[in-house]
Amino acid sequence: MIDLYTSATPNGHKASVTLEELGLDYTVQAINLSRQDQRTPEFLAMNPNGRIPVIRDQEGGNVVFESGAIMIYLAEKTGRLLPATGPGRYKVMQWLMFQMGGIGPMMGQANVFFRYFPEKIQPAIDRYQNETRRLFEVLDSTLADQEWLADDFSIADIANWCWVRTYRWSGVSRDGLPNLDRWLDQMKNRPACRRGINIPEPAPDKLLEGKDQARFARNAQSILQT
Repeated sequence: MIDLYTSATPNGHKASVTLEELGLDYTVQAINLSRQDQRTPEFLAMNPNGRIPVIRDQEGGNVVFESGAIMIYLAEKTGRLLPATGPGRYKVMQWLMFQMGGIGPMMGQANVFFRYFPEKIQPAIDRYQNETRRLFEVLDSTLADQEWLADDFSIADIANWCWVRTYRWSGVSRDGLPNLDRWLDQMKNRPACRRGINIPEPAPDKLLEGKDQARFARNAQSILQT
């Protein structure tokens, strides 16, 4: 049994979608970021960086934090979604790192400057939205000749999808990227992916609007300032 400590964020969904795809038994402990659950002594004992997600594997008692590390751990535990050796393993790893070093940070910063900061600093917004779009184009060109990012479906697809699917919140267009569109649809149609993005709570059916959008942005601002 795996204990998952998480919130409804792209990084949190990377862990929950992976668990769903692997069919592992797990329990969910929802971490309320606005309430600062991630700053409690109990949570910091598992992850001193105070970030979700975290897993505790009851078999052996291993605790793992950082979403990419969690995905690798779970894939290696089951022998699925990540080749054990050889070139295929490094194809998966490079696209996982592409998300961790590129897609995630750039979309995260686009969110900060486009959605969360009360002062709209247009050069910063342009910088992160344009770089995110460029990364989307890299994915699109790669997917022109292959179904998945690394030969077979893998944790690399899960990691990138959990972020790319939120492109509207980052204010980034996916117009003119047919291969990315096809891949996004394929991912969305996987039952385990759909289940995973509803952990620990159901995802909204559409982009937040009006008061809901403003409330979400205010909560995000409070988290950023801590």
